[in-house]
Amino acid sequence: MYIEQGYKSTPGLWKFFVLPFGFIGFMLLNYIATLMSNMDVEASMAMLIDKLGKNITLIFLLAPLVVGLFVVLGWVLLVHGQSITALTTSRKKIDWKRVFFAFGVWGTLTVILTMTDIFMSPEDYVFTFQLNKFIPMAVIAILLVPLQTSFEEYLFRAHMMQGLGLLAKNRWVPLFTTSIIFGLMHIANPEVGKLGMGIMVYYIGTGFFLGILTLMDEGLELALGFHAANNLISALLLTAEWTAFQTDSIYTDVSEPILGWDVLVPVLVIFPILLALFGKIYNWKNWKEKLFGRVLTKEEFFAKENATTS
Repeated sequence: MYIEQGYKSTPGLWKFFVLPFGFIGFMLLNYIATLMSNMDVEASMAMLIDKLGKNITLIFLLAPLVVGLFVVLGWVLLVHGQSITALTTSRKKIDWKRVFFAFGVWGTLTVILTMTDIFMSPEDYVFTFQLNKFIPMAVIAILLVPLQTSFEEYLFRAHMMQGLGLLAKNRWVPLFTTSIIFGLMHIANPEVGKLGMGIMVYYIGTGFFLGILTLMDEGLELALGFHAANNLISALLLTAEWTAFQTDSIYTDVSEPILGWDVLVPVLVIFPILLALFGKIYNWKNWKEKLFGRVLTKEEFFAKENATTS
């Protein structure tokens, strides 16, 4: 009953949408400004890195989202009167083992897949590891990237998903809405400018994967771990001159980026396998009901919770 945890807040559905719509509006204005100015995102990134350096640029990119995380958590605590636990999970307390397990699974798989591709196509990669540059970058990434990814998870798959679920009284509306908006949020990324709009299949598909994780597991823990591993391991292991995170990583991709069928592999192959794996481990059942079923009324939720705890 993850979505129903939203009932554990003070009355007023509007409180669920102030921050998400504010953030979406800001991103939309930023995207429109970029289009109107004919700004080359890749060139702008290169100029910023040339002026500030990679580490300061990384902090510059991450800092607003890190601040955003504390804004979301503060809003939930002070305006909603909802606990962080209720925002995070339907369990009595946050299951950190789930967070670290998802991080470990996806982090390990990311390393294996990346190193396999480097072994198969060595001409596409350059070993750029320099210890004196890597360590400061790694400290920044380890401290800030998990906070950045947590902001996105708490804003979309916690705060907004609970609000939309209570409003629509079903689960599929928040699943579809948050997943599509999450994907579109990345539309201004330099990867989109380089590869084209087809890459949005990956971003939106990832949104659906994380949304399904959250609804099936009745909590945000697996999504938090996966998302943190996805961004952090990428920042540490591999970079390219056309990606959002340009870091002093271990390898640099020097190949000419081409959008191919491989963009569908994570969405259609890897993510379903991971869902099956997590489903087996955590004994997920009633997939149709959890993804498309109705949301309990406030009275039904508290009656069921009281019956469970008594």
